[in-house]
Amino acid sequence: MSKYVWDFNEGNASQKDLLGGKGANLAEMTNIGLPVPPGFTITTDACRAYLETGKQPAELDGEIDEHLAALEKAMGRTLGQADDPLLVSVRSGAKFSMPGMMETVLNIGLNDESVEGLTAISGSDRFAWDSYRRLISMFGTTVLGVERDRFDEALEKLKEDKGAESDLDLDVDDFKALVSTYKGIVKDHTGSDFPQTPRDQLDQAVLAVFSSWNTDRAKIYRRQEGIPDDLGTAVNIVAMVFGNLGDDSGTGVCFTRDPASGHQGVYGDYLPNAQGEDVVAGIRNTMPLSALGDRDKKSYDELLGIMSTLERHYKDMCDIEFTVERGKLWMLQTRVGKRTAAAAFRIAIQLVDEGLIDLDEALRRVTGQQLAQLMFPQFDAKAERDKIAKGMGASPGAAVGKAVFDSTAAVEWAARGEDVILVRRETNPDDLRGMIAAQGILTSRGGKTSHAAVVARGMGRTCVVGADELRVDARERMFRTSGGVEVKEGDLIAIDGSTGEVFVGDVAVTQSVVVDALLAQAATGSADEASRKVEGEDRELVNAVTRLMEHADKTRRMGVRANADTPDDAQRAREFGAAGIGLCRTEHMFLGDRRKIVEQVIVANTDDEREAALEKLLAPQREDFLGIFEAMDGLPVVVRLLDPPLHEFLPDLTELSVRVALAEARGETDDEAASLLKQVQRHHETNPMLGMRGVRLGLVIPGLFLLQVRAIAEAAAELLKRGLHPEPEIMVPLVADVKELAIIRRQAVETIAAVAEETGVELEFPIGTMIEVPRAAMTAGDIAAEAEFFSFGTNDMTQTTWGFSRDDVEAEFFPRYIEDGIFSVSPFETLDVDGVGRIVAIAAREGKQARDDLVIGICGEHGGDPASVHFFDSIDLDYVSCSPFRVPVARLEAARATLDRQDSAANRSGSDGTA
Repeated sequence: MSKYVWDFNEGNASQKDLLGGKGANLAEMTNIGLPVPPGFTITTDACRAYLETGKQPAELDGEIDEHLAALEKAMGRTLGQADDPLLVSVRSGAKFSMPGMMETVLNIGLNDESVEGLTAISGSDRFAWDSYRRLISMFGTTVLGVERDRFDEALEKLKEDKGAESDLDLDVDDFKALVSTYKGIVKDHTGSDFPQTPRDQLDQAVLAVFSSWNTDRAKIYRRQEGIPDDLGTAVNIVAMVFGNLGDDSGTGVCFTRDPASGHQGVYGDYLPNAQGEDVVAGIRNTMPLSALGDRDKKSYDELLGIMSTLERHYKDMCDIEFTVERGKLWMLQTRVGKRTAAAAFRIAIQLVDEGLIDLDEALRRVTGQQLAQLMFPQFDAKAERDKIAKGMGASPGAAVGKAVFDSTAAVEWAARGEDVILVRRETNPDDLRGMIAAQGILTSRGGKTSHAAVVARGMGRTCVVGADELRVDARERMFRTSGGVEVKEGDLIAIDGSTGEVFVGDVAVTQSVVVDALLAQAATGSADEASRKVEGEDRELVNAVTRLMEHADKTRRMGVRANADTPDDAQRAREFGAAGIGLCRTEHMFLGDRRKIVEQVIVANTDDEREAALEKLLAPQREDFLGIFEAMDGLPVVVRLLDPPLHEFLPDLTELSVRVALAEARGETDDEAASLLKQVQRHHETNPMLGMRGVRLGLVIPGLFLLQVRAIAEAAAELLKRGLHPEPEIMVPLVADVKELAIIRRQAVETIAAVAEETGVELEFPIGTMIEVPRAAMTAGDIAAEAEFFSFGTNDMTQTTWGFSRDDVEAEFFPRYIEDGIFSVSPFETLDVDGVGRIVAIAAREGKQARDDLVIGICGEHGGDPASVHFFDSIDLDYVSCSPFRVPVARLEAARATLDRQDSAANRSGSDGTA
């Protein structure tokens, strides 16, 4: 029989699947003797059962009764009793942190009677009624579905009527009046009174937290972060401790290192006389954590000791929530903290240098996505800029965009191609869509642990918070600075997530120091040398990145090449550490001035006409390859023979028809146009992407592919004579049958031999094929007999497997597919492992079985996607190929994939007793 409820003293940190991250870590802190309020966790199993059936498990009520009774016995009072009430919080807690996306309700157990008891035992009627109004608003919003704004507007109106700056300026009579107003809002919305039975409050709150797993914002966040939808959330029932009992009480959030930069020190926010949600919501601007030391040195020193204990225990930067209740420190939560990309790299290397983790573990803690963020441009320090405000840099980066003042506008403007900055007084979970759409987020309230800061860091969005010089008026869609500058919706602003600076107008950007460092490292082969070229605090970051990249290159099994079509692209790829070119497309080489010559090849009426046109193309094509082979000297270059649809080289059918018709209407004859029109009509295709392209061009138009093979061979021969070491590989595209490849291969070998004889240079190049249609994959064993290498074209493989035309479907219905959960991400961004991935795996396996020296790579856009790289490593591909800029990302992820495989093997070995 399932056990649905666990006391904090029963679990541990390894049980996040069952207890959720919050519950597992509360149990862990309890086990190591930290001051955690008593409580228990309802498991994710119970949540999943409820979500599947619409009913909670039959055993759950009894288990809650049992654990609630134990909690009441430990605390010496019962839930909501009139004279001395036990109050509890009900908090969500999924396996993976989802800050602000699900629900929390504080002060469960308060009602019209127990509020008087709370007054008596606390000695503060203001505190008691403040706690009661918080319960009604949180319960109303979370459990009863009342719009949050209804409660917020009532509070703001009361403060306005009283002339109060904040809720600290309100007295007990104000809170009593607010309780009455809030009750009226609940009655108006639901038709029923606010529930007075404490256990009824608890049961409803638990089910509301279960249901919050499937709110729109939770689904959007999971989609953004790649969190599975079937995990469910645990629910934590915790005895309340109060930070709003007076000036000797308070609440805060702290980090054992700076989550924005990774620097060591004391970081966090503190609010005296407040409850925890006040800090996260950004309702009041917080004090720095050091302010607690000035007010309560005993609690502050104890907190610093606990922070050190937790970091050593978890061997990572920790995010901690705490409350001080009349001088007594309580730990409410800890978790491995979300951090920016820069912080991730800095902290990983710091922990290595401190002896807490090794370099392998450091690699596991950084991602290719984070590295890509560090490679983005930053503001040019020399650029002109007009600073209008300064807040706290919560998530670094340089963001420029038009100011918008709500989530809806951010989504709408971004959808039409505008870069936007979302400006809010403070964000809440309902702003998530806008935060995803925006280039950056700017708030006038909140601190580094506010909702905006935490979510932005997790998503890698540039963010500035607490810019209190701004007076944000969302209704008027504008803000005004203390210096009198007005910014209206649509005005261009820029924010620096590192310094917290806010600028009006555009600000120029420059290349990232991380890109400079990666280029220097590739050029010198030394992480130390790359670091020495950087000054100031960037040196620590550069040192971390280059040391981890150095270890990544030593660790990874899989090679990384680049997709590059020009000498400049090839040189850039080499500078980023590519071990060759995995895809050199030749289509663009035949456009521009050469397009007319290709047209002559296609429409030629005789062999002589075709040969004459091909001869014109040979010299420029040879020059193309000379430049690329020279840039990649000593490294392989996979040249894909001509692949585009035939119509790209022919005049537009409609335009040509109009030209002929106009000539006829004038009584004239345009023989050239008329002849060309007949040829274009003959070659016209209804679906060109599945028509005359790839290997079919080479077979149907004599000499076209052989022209390219000859140009490759002549370029290689010339470079060999110069003492260079070109390594071309010839790839035949869109093969579906081994006989297609066999014919082209035979002709190519003959052409290469002819060039070798003509030049007196020994030439021998690998010849392979691009596997990009399902039939080729399903006959890979046969094709391997004629191919020395395979390169998977996963873009076309995705189109042909799904039956999609990428250009048509991505805008047409992909957003709906993602919203409905059919996709979690576009299959053109991350490989569809279950469908396309299975086809690739079968083809790779059968190809290797037929030819054990077969080299297998992938050259679609998936080659630079972190998740896809891990899959390709898992099926033993030899290399991935991606755009030059993504080469460092692929190098890092290939190493992490190697470590993943080692970890999986070790786990299997341990579980079957063979360790």
